[in-house]
Amino acid sequence: MPHSEFQTTASDGLSLFGRVWKPEGESSSVLCLVHGLGIHSGLYHRFAATLNEAGIAVVALDIRGFGKSGGKRGHTPSYDILMNDISLLITTAQERFSQLPLFLFGLSLGGNLVINYALRRKPQIAGVISFCPALKLAFDPPAWKMVLARIFNHIAPSITMDNEIDVNDVTRNKEMVEEIKKDPLVHTRISPALFSGFYNAGFWALDHAAELSLPMLLMHGDADKLTSYKASQEFSDKAGALCTCRIWPGFYHEIHNDPGRDAVMAELIEWLQSRMGSRAH
Repeated sequence: MPHSEFQTTASDGLSLFGRVWKPEGESSSVLCLVHGLGIHSGLYHRFAATLNEAGIAVVALDIRGFGKSGGKRGHTPSYDILMNDISLLITTAQERFSQLPLFLFGLSLGGNLVINYALRRKPQIAGVISFCPALKLAFDPPAWKMVLARIFNHIAPSITMDNEIDVNDVTRNKEMVEEIKKDPLVHTRISPALFSGFYNAGFWALDHAAELSLPMLLMHGDADKLTSYKASQEFSDKAGALCTCRIWPGFYHEIHNDPGRDAVMAELIEWLQSRMGSRAH
């Protein structure tokens, strides 16, 4: 899928890399994309193509420490600086697609980030979409690993370790699994600062879900082995009427790449189109 690329500078001077996918005709809205752990925005080309066919533009940043963006692989100096990076993504999209309704989308780590961004920064945008957010993990890490993570977060927050994610748990789509395995930009590094940042932010978001002030679409696969679909249900229950929650039976972590993805994408597009009258103030 043809796309354009851009470089922008973060609040701390770091260079961030981004991609833009535009429909062939007029754009009806723009979706700002925040990817998941270990990967990068380039792996969302099928996702972007489907949205483009529906007239929706996509603007994405590689998270710092991932893809073609700067920074130590798998590390962030703080969680709050990731919030600043999302502000930069939104500003970039607004500059390129002024007057269009703007939506913020994230999956996994990105899903955690966009939920927290909506709650903490309260942006004036049309809505937020979170797929399989890392609000809680789908498993309980060994207690000793959690103790170790807390210790290292204090004494060596930028040291990186293997995230221990099995790529076969990401999606049942074998073609996508092979694409991830062969991608030279994909890596498995994660620092205590990044892990502790999003792990704690997940619990914070659940505690503050009732403060949601934007329409949100929250979707999760109930066979996700990486992040907890029950935490997504919990968030939606606490958030109330502004949050639409959809659990997909049998789907793995990347519901937009799993077999049956057409139904997921159709529901996403229908939700977006129903809210395109909501513009940023």
